[in-house]
Amino acid sequence: MSNVLKGMRVVEGSAFVAVPLAGMTLAQMGADVIRFDRIEGGLDAGRLPLAPSGQSLFWAGLNKGKRSVAVDMQSDEGRELVTRIVTAPGEDAGLFLTNLRVRGWMDYDTLRQYREDLITVTLMGDRHGRPQVDYTVNPALGVPDMTGPEGHDAPVASAVPTWDLLAGNLCVSALLAAERHRLRHGKGQEVELSLKDVAAAAMGHLGLIGDATLNDTARTKCGNALYGAYGQDFVCADGARIMVIGLTGRQWSGLVKATQTAEALAALEARTGLSLREEGNRWVLRHDITDILKPWFAARALSEIGPLFDAMKLTWSTFRTIKQAVAEDSDLSPDNPMFKMLDQPGAGRFAVPGAPVTFSSGPRKAPVPAPALGQHTEEVLGDVVGMTDTEIAQLFDRGIVQSPQFTRARAEA
Repeated sequence: MSNVLKGMRVVEGSAFVAVPLAGMTLAQMGADVIRFDRIEGGLDAGRLPLAPSGQSLFWAGLNKGKRSVAVDMQSDEGRELVTRIVTAPGEDAGLFLTNLRVRGWMDYDTLRQYREDLITVTLMGDRHGRPQVDYTVNPALGVPDMTGPEGHDAPVASAVPTWDLLAGNLCVSALLAAERHRLRHGKGQEVELSLKDVAAAAMGHLGLIGDATLNDTARTKCGNALYGAYGQDFVCADGARIMVIGLTGRQWSGLVKATQTAEALAALEARTGLSLREEGNRWVLRHDITDILKPWFAARALSEIGPLFDAMKLTWSTFRTIKQAVAEDSDLSPDNPMFKMLDQPGAGRFAVPGAPVTFSSGPRKAPVPAPALGQHTEEVLGDVVGMTDTEIAQLFDRGIVQSPQFTRARAEA
């Protein structure tokens, strides 16, 4: 986390993954990110995974370092407050991230009436405005048909929301690009993108659309093999499973040397007339290569293979569960400067990541816990909207806004 964006104020109205991720990323770079939600919590306030206390670790993960405001958005007065927060004055303010656009209220044309240089970045499901998530975009674009064990006849969904993660970071890029344009030209604008378009563009960039258009043979499932070159998983003598990569020439030659299979692989080249120096040929002959390499791995334990591969600087990894990774991999611990042990109020203490980027302009800063729902309602209404203490107190009394401090004080009264 760095303060390169210190002074920038971004307002976020969001749910799910992409836009909360975008807001968190900006907060970790120093922006003041204010998230507003319904008084009872947004759509993802209780999303799994949960801590033993029942608190959402999903919420805690995607809202680190933000300020939280809880508002009754069913009321006209609550909607007016949100509008005032989004369009509040400030040279580095007037920046709005959302995937919850509501025409006639929480949309660019309506909001810009209150601030001419407003910038909104809106993520939609698809370009037609229909709702989408990774689990619907992937099937529509054919990704599950390419995923899973070779020969498996059913589609396989991904456990990682790839397009959400890409879209979230593209929201960051788009906001910063629009803000740079405003700095140079003094004009705000509306920026729109959709989750499905982000996925479709990525597939096009990777050559998958061209492949499907120009070639007769469809790409099929290949299990854990590295598509287009050589990479494969192997079971070691002790039952451990590892992944080895032979994508580049150096990776391939190192793997051959380490496994002492040069003679057998040369015979394969002679028999097929295909040079294994070409990565495409390694893909074509992947099953034959695997048959040659498999006995070497089956005869050796991970304790022997790991140090050998590390000494030779090969590209490889062991397969772990998430629990094993957290327990064994120092990159997921405070040994990695990105992580700090953090007490997330109501959830517990665990290693939490800051931003994965560093800037030479300042030191890396520790991650900040996610706020409780509505934790900053009072200070945002005062500092950003400019309301008096009396006006704020009246809003709390009428139930237009909420905060844990107000709830606690009322319970103690």
